[in-house]
Amino acid sequence: MPPYDLVLANGTVLDPSQRLHAVADVAIADGRVAAVGPALPREEAARVIDVSGKLVTPGLIDLHAHVYWGGTSLGIDPDALSARAGVTTFVDAGSAGAGNIRGFRRHLIERARVRVLPFLNISYAGIFAFSRQLMVGESVDLRLLHVGEAVRAAREHGDLVLGIKVRLGLIAGEGRGIAPLHLALAAAEALGARLMVHTDMPPPTRREVLPLLRPGDILTHAFRPFPNGPTVDPGVTGRVLPELWDARSRGVVIDIGHGMGSFSFESAEACLAAGFLPDVISSDVHALCIDGPAYDLPTTMSKLLVLGMPLDRVIAAATVAPARAIGRPDLGTLRAGAPADVTVLDDRAGTFSFMDVTGRTMHARRRLVPVLTVIGGRPLAAEDGGSG
Repeated sequence: MPPYDLVLANGTVLDPSQRLHAVADVAIADGRVAAVGPALPREEAARVIDVSGKLVTPGLIDLHAHVYWGGTSLGIDPDALSARAGVTTFVDAGSAGAGNIRGFRRHLIERARVRVLPFLNISYAGIFAFSRQLMVGESVDLRLLHVGEAVRAAREHGDLVLGIKVRLGLIAGEGRGIAPLHLALAAAEALGARLMVHTDMPPPTRREVLPLLRPGDILTHAFRPFPNGPTVDPGVTGRVLPELWDARSRGVVIDIGHGMGSFSFESAEACLAAGFLPDVISSDVHALCIDGPAYDLPTTMSKLLVLGMPLDRVIAAATVAPARAIGRPDLGTLRAGAPADVTVLDDRAGTFSFMDVTGRTMHARRRLVPVLTVIGGRPLAAEDGGSG
């Protein structure tokens, strides 16, 4: 029997976890990375795929997605998207709460081909009313934000739940202000867990929220439009909030979370001009933005690349950085022994256009296009999007 099940040959391996950026082969055996290096013995492989001229990266990790398909109105099918998007791990950002995490686990997570890891919503019902015709934020009724139930459910599913998610703002909480954050923090502290925080339109303002976040907590939608964006005032020369710099300095994770309303070129340009790059790039893909403007993780990555974020930093922000943010050092890497999750990307030249959530369009001459996704050693073509 050949010692390698698969060799991805002649690609440009870009693995920020190992500071590796060189032409090399990636060998896979028994669902794990067996070796990475130049000119590995091809005759010992059951299958060889030539990926010359392509980028070979650790499997992409989308830190903010909504994939409770069929169980929530905003959920998309992760298996239908994984190969097309090059994503090997979806982190579900609080679609389910204590009242429906069991169903999420049994009916989707345990059956999915792609890895799905959830944050638990502090709301008992999770995100339950999210469509173009109906929008009721789960933080509107504080009775649903039951700390005890959230702690119980998170402990019951402690092998799976990554932390607590809370959505704040005029849309998610209809003026309930900072109260949902205090309840979510109480649950997270009882669990010794991280917190992911969504902010939309104020109240509360980010200046109220940011000082309360702890090392390891995640601020998502970091580059959303003004107000409650990353700058003191609107405009590409806007000054980045001092509270945002302070949060980063004490270890708060800064995440993109593009979505339907949470990424603007103006905010991104101001932050990048100030040297304030995101730690993590995520799509916040869900039913209302999968057909635009977010589409998927590589599209969001391409937008940051076009805006001037270096390629190595863009890849790191979708691999090793989200793996670190969720405490999974076994993911987001091509180290020998790691799960054989690999994404092959084409850094494609051409004429492309990208749109942000405000409707602004930016034209570009490159974009990242997934051409092959490998999950647990199984290669999937980009057009292989079925759940079967």
